[in-house]
Amino acid sequence: MTNKTVKTAAGALAGLVVVGALLGGCGSPHSKAVPMDDEYAGNSGESSASPSTGSSDSSSSSASSSDDASSKDTGNYKDGTYSIKGVYGPVNEDSIDVTLTIANGVITDVQVVGHPLTSISKDHQDAFIQAIPGVVDGKQLKGLKIDNVAGASWTSDAFNSALDLAREQASQ
Repeated sequence: MTNKTVKTAAGALAGLVVVGALLGGCGSPHSKAVPMDDEYAGNSGESSASPSTGSSDSSSSSASSSDDASSKDTGNYKDGTYSIKGVYGPVNEDSIDVTLTIANGVITDVQVVGHPLTSISKDHQDAFIQAIPGVVDGKQLKGLKIDNVAGASWTSDAFNSALDLAREQASQ
C-alpha cells in the first residue's frame, strides 16, 4: 500500500465516524418536559408549574417517561394554568414553552413559545404554534395525545411530554 492510499483510507474512515456520530441522533428526538419554575423559564416572567387558583404542588423536576407520568395521573385535575418547558432534538438543542389552562378537565387555552436553534427548527415551531390551538382547545386533558401537527414531529413529541407532565401536576 502506498502512503497516499493509507491517507485516503484514513480520511474516509474519519469521515464515516463523523457522519455516523451526526446521524446517530437523528433516529429519536430525545424529548423531555420539565416544569417552568425557575427564574430563567419562559418569556413572561410569570412561569410557574403550580396551578394559578390555589395550592402550590410542585412535584418532580422532570418527566422521566410517559409510563411514569401516567402512573401519577389520577384523571381528576385541578383547574389552573400549568407552564412546562419541552426540550428536544438530538442534543436537546430546541425547546418550547407550553402554557396550558385547564378548567373542569378541559384545555381552555394553550400558548406555545418556541426557542429554535436553527431556521429549519423555527419554521417547524412556527407552523406548530399556529396549528396547535385548533388541535387541543376544548379537548379533555385526560388521555390526550397529539399526532404529528403541522409536520413538526419532534415539536409534537415535546408537546406530548408537556401534556404528560401537566396531567401529573394537575392531578389531585
